[in-house]
Amino acid sequence: MPKTVWITGASSGLGLHTAMALRQDGWQVIAGARSFGEETAEDGTVRLPLDVTREDSVKEFCRKAAAIALPDALVQCAGMLVLGSCEETETEEFRRVIDTNYLGMVRMNREVLPLMRKRGGGKIVLFSSINGLLGIPFQSAYTASKHAIEGYAECLALEVKPFGIQVMLVEPGDHRSGSDKYRPHAAAMTDDSPYAAAYESATRQIHHDETNGSDPDALGRKIARILDRKRIPFRKRIASVDQHMGVYIHRFCGARINSAVLRKYYIRQGK
Repeated sequence: MPKTVWITGASSGLGLHTAMALRQDGWQVIAGARSFGEETAEDGTVRLPLDVTREDSVKEFCRKAAAIALPDALVQCAGMLVLGSCEETETEEFRRVIDTNYLGMVRMNREVLPLMRKRGGGKIVLFSSINGLLGIPFQSAYTASKHAIEGYAECLALEVKPFGIQVMLVEPGDHRSGSDKYRPHAAAMTDDSPYAAAYESATRQIHHDETNGSDPDALGRKIARILDRKRIPFRKRIASVDQHMGVYIHRFCGARINSAVLRKYYIRQGK
């Protein structure tokens, strides 16, 4: 019997590419996304509707998925971001990002953990980001959500180890994936913003880095290979060399040097 993986956020971006890679690797894939109906794709992937911000949707997805096959692994990829200054990003915009990226994972884990405990084990993969390790300008809501995931995952791993459940954080850098639908600009970010020039510079660089990012199919294959192992690492960073260097500068070079490097890279215009 093939192993079964449940995947959230599987309609686009890294979630889609990870689901495709796992299916090609022989896993039975049960994929969830808000845009899905109930159907089986041509490759055999079972698609079910799932909105991770709604308790009832999470429970219904897990009920229907469990009726098909219990999870050997859960891969959580659902996510979004809002681009905007800290000052001008509204509370509701912060709430929407954190509710999707972080609390969505919490909701899914609360439903899946009892199933894994009864089975005596399982693997939980939480998609964080390089932004879970450092902040960049005008992505404060996204960065806050990913930092929350990093801390949460450390707690989770400590608690579930006695039950044979393993936890892994995936920290991707920029990849060629995703949809602008999940990257809205904060409503207050207009040409009249005091941050307008810096914001335009930073978002142009962010768009360039994503457009020219790493291959998302390669990331999916790496996740598949790792999940095939008996033991999985707690943390797996999948990024380009320069993004690895950014993490090392942040960790070892101090706040002043880190700030200077990031401002020079992202904020090339404006004061």
